Amino acid sequence: MDSVSVENKGYFGEFGGSFVPKDLQQVMNELEKQFLRYKDDRVFVEEFKYYLKEYVGRENPLTLAENLTKQIGVAKIYLKREDLNHTGAHKINNAIGQILLAKRMGVKRIIAETGAGQHGVATATACAMFGMECIIYMGKLDMERQALNVFRMELLGAKVIPVEKGQGRLKDAVDEALGDLVQNFQDTFYLLGSAVGPHPYPTMVKHFQAIISEESKRQILEKEEKLPTAVIACTGGGSNAIGAFAHYIKEKNVRLIGVEPSEAPTMTEGVPAVIHGFRCLTLLDELGDPKPTYSIAAGLDYPGVGPEHSFLKTSGRAEYVTVTGQEALEAFQVLSKSEGIIPALESAHAVAYAIKLAKELSVEDVLIVNLSGRGDKDVEQVFNMLKK
Repeated sequence: MDSVSVENKGYFGEFGGSFVPKDLQQVMNELEKQFLRYKDDRVFVEEFKYYLKEYVGRENPLTLAENLTKQIGVAKIYLKREDLNHTGAHKINNAIGQILLAKRMGVKRIIAETGAGQHGVATATACAMFGMECIIYMGKLDMERQALNVFRMELLGAKVIPVEKGQGRLKDAVDEALGDLVQNFQDTFYLLGSAVGPHPYPTMVKHFQAIISEESKRQILEKEEKLPTAVIACTGGGSNAIGAFAHYIKEKNVRLIGVEPSEAPTMTEGVPAVIHGFRCLTLLDELGDPKPTYSIAAGLDYPGVGPEHSFLKTSGRAEYVTVTGQEALEAFQVLSKSEGIIPALESAHAVAYAIKLAKELSVEDVLIVNLSGRGDKDVEQVFNMLKK
């Protein structure tokens, strides 16, 4: 099962679904109806493509990391350059898609959650572009770690609301955003940033992020005249990874590899459970509640993962591996020095694993790493970590 039909209501195997209060389910049903109405509508698709080109700056390059490849001396490593998008990450693809849907639904108040801040920045950017009210929920700890992104959001006209309950991280921000939606669903659109949440969100986010693999598949065939050995992407909630994987899922000879922090090993240690209105592999504590997580990359700091990733893992179609924060920190520096490209700490996890894997392969092998974002937001944090 690679896709979701209306009949199965957003299930990927046993994962997905919609576990929300009755009033909110009516909102989800209407959202699904509008998404299905517009996703293939010619005018909607043309407008989406227009903003991706003229505003986001797509198509972005698939860059051969020539120096890094020579340094390793084995498989070729290509970087899909989502870091070159307007706002500096893949998040803007989905934000533009959902804001165009909200516009057609006549909604003026947009809410969102953010961890690393990139989705918050993308949402605030889209709201500024389309003249909509923007409320962003962000964990207090993440606000401290990503102060520059908080200022960006406010500069763009968004109201950033700190979430102090729980750990003050991404999970808690999602809790608050969903609470807001329950209270204000009549005039509010929740622009969810990752491939998580109740149906139809995981399917919507995949649809708008699939542009990543649509481009990379065409680009790699042009450059190498063959498909890659593997596509590698970091996984937190899973939006950049599902976008990077989408057009390769049916290509059985292409390995799909999600890389998560060893400090939040959802895919390797998680069990099936319901979190934030959907069923997925989830890290649970001894009481059966979502387990506190930590990663040096705020965008990977989540105890669940998208339902399609859960299905890809349990069905064996995709592999999910872990790297440590230290390994990601080293990869952050290696890519910066070898290619002059400073990756986001989230993306650095994928780079770290690609370096390891490349050494095990041959010169005939080709890897695509989805560089989900740039590292400007992380430079101060990395500076402080290295100083210690």
